[in-house]
Amino acid sequence: MRNLHDPLRLLASKRIHSALARHPFFVGEPQSLPELSTVYDQLVEPPQSELGDLAFGCFFLAKATRLPPPKIAEWLAAEIFKAEPTPGEAKDFLTDAKPAGPYLNISFSPAAVGKELLVGILNGGHFSQKLTTDTPKTMIEYSQPNTHKELHVGHMRNACLGNALVKTLRYAGYEVIASTFPGDVGTHVAKCLWYLKFHNTEPMPTQKRGEWLGQLYSKAHLKLEDEEKTEKYEINKAQLTEILKQLEAKSGEYYNQWKETREWSIGLMMELYDWAHISFDEWYWESQVDSASVEWIKKLHAEGKLIESQGAVGLDLAEDNLGFCMLLKSDGTGLYATKDMELARRKFQDFKIEKSIYVVDMRQALHFKQVFKTLEKLGFEQAKNCLHLQYNFVELPDGAMSSRKGNIVPVMKLVDRMQEHIKTQYLSRYASEWSAEEINLVAHQVAEGAIKYGMVKIDNNKKIVFDMEEWLKLDGDSGPFIQYSGARIQSLCRKFNWSSDKVNSVNWNLLVHPTERKLYQSLMHFNTTAVMAADTFRPSIICTYLMEVAKSFNHFYHECSIGEAPTEEHKTARLALASAAGSVLKKGLEVLGIPMPERM
Repeated sequence: MRNLHDPLRLLASKRIHSALARHPFFVGEPQSLPELSTVYDQLVEPPQSELGDLAFGCFFLAKATRLPPPKIAEWLAAEIFKAEPTPGEAKDFLTDAKPAGPYLNISFSPAAVGKELLVGILNGGHFSQKLTTDTPKTMIEYSQPNTHKELHVGHMRNACLGNALVKTLRYAGYEVIASTFPGDVGTHVAKCLWYLKFHNTEPMPTQKRGEWLGQLYSKAHLKLEDEEKTEKYEINKAQLTEILKQLEAKSGEYYNQWKETREWSIGLMMELYDWAHISFDEWYWESQVDSASVEWIKKLHAEGKLIESQGAVGLDLAEDNLGFCMLLKSDGTGLYATKDMELARRKFQDFKIEKSIYVVDMRQALHFKQVFKTLEKLGFEQAKNCLHLQYNFVELPDGAMSSRKGNIVPVMKLVDRMQEHIKTQYLSRYASEWSAEEINLVAHQVAEGAIKYGMVKIDNNKKIVFDMEEWLKLDGDSGPFIQYSGARIQSLCRKFNWSSDKVNSVNWNLLVHPTERKLYQSLMHFNTTAVMAADTFRPSIICTYLMEVAKSFNHFYHECSIGEAPTEEHKTARLALASAAGSVLKKGLEVLGIPMPERM
């Protein structure tokens, strides 16, 4: 449930609510007067900033008042200034209220914006409110890479989206458990170990062994594919089966090799997560649930809750248009669905969560529909609280990536290339002024901003085409553009000795220029945007919002000189507004998991 957290919206809601209480249709029937929270929820951003600071939609009042929405808007425009202010409310916080069709457009005084909004942004109080209440304890499972494969740029879509979701929901007030479920067993592991045992001729590297394993996997897949219709097929199949049996039995030469090589892959994962500042509260592993999941399914089968079809065990979901959910193959081994059944049970048991979100690409839609429906039919009450959050995947300009075929962009090589590009193209001019440590830090921060913003700014259901140069631009829809805008604000504040302890001396009434108003209007919507992003699981909404704030700041910066402001009072007011914009940009990037450089 959403709290009435926005101070200006709340002031406007109270004034509108007070006016409505005097409407003839509500005076005689006070029980039909809408709740204050209902009024609050009808306040939205007008389509053009010049129309007002907020717009109140009157549609929902038509039935109760038996009036068309435009007539209600006209009535409110005449009555809203007659309402008595609530305790502590300034009489002049509203400067205008005009009907526009079914909407009432409301304007605040700059003084009210300063007192109620900008001061809170500058002292941090605006970012420390509890924005929602009664939210379910939620686990978000994301970034499920496979061991024995090389991590590529496509893996960053899931990692960045999941990380942004965790941070966004936490900011909005949810209790969130972040988890991951890497695939450390299965056919892909057997292929890699098979190639390493029987076909590898390269010397064992002493560094970057995780990447090397991924390259072996690609070679293994291609070799097995080439030999699929030859006399070697049966030999290869037997060797792979033996490897899988040893891994399941947890003993033997291949099992020992698996334990060693698994650590190489985990090292690569941790290198990436450390670089991207991503962490998890719980690590589940496929190998941990593998045997237990098979035993559970066998028990359910013995109890008559599952059926056998052509030697395989599962559940017929034909009546739900989901086909047959296979849980045991004819050879008695499990599948992904088998493991996800056991994993779902463990999540709710281990953490007493109320909602479980799986961040997995859209290609697994049928898989999760089958798993959740099977759990439901088997009596698992929490099945209704499991959600597959789908997203579209990442492609290169020339098409899809595939670890099997080896046409990928290895993520850590990409990181090195991006950071070098940033140093060469953007930071080389500071070589004589900045330390090498600061140049390396900023290069890291900008590369991190470019990747994370690029991976999250596109809505979940849309495909991403990765283009490094586009994502690194300082003048486009990019993370570095927002970072650069924030760094510019910090530079201005240092140049003119601004600090937030001067906030009480600001004359907010001086902020009357259209670009000043446009900027503070954009700042009004940060918390509302964050709540919307959390409620809909769409952090891309925050990206769009931050881009608009950055653009508004740059327009303000070019139109309203700070250094050449008419008076010192004007300079102080503009610095305060700029600083507030910088605080919103910094907090917004933080919610997305993106750092803000102090200078760029």
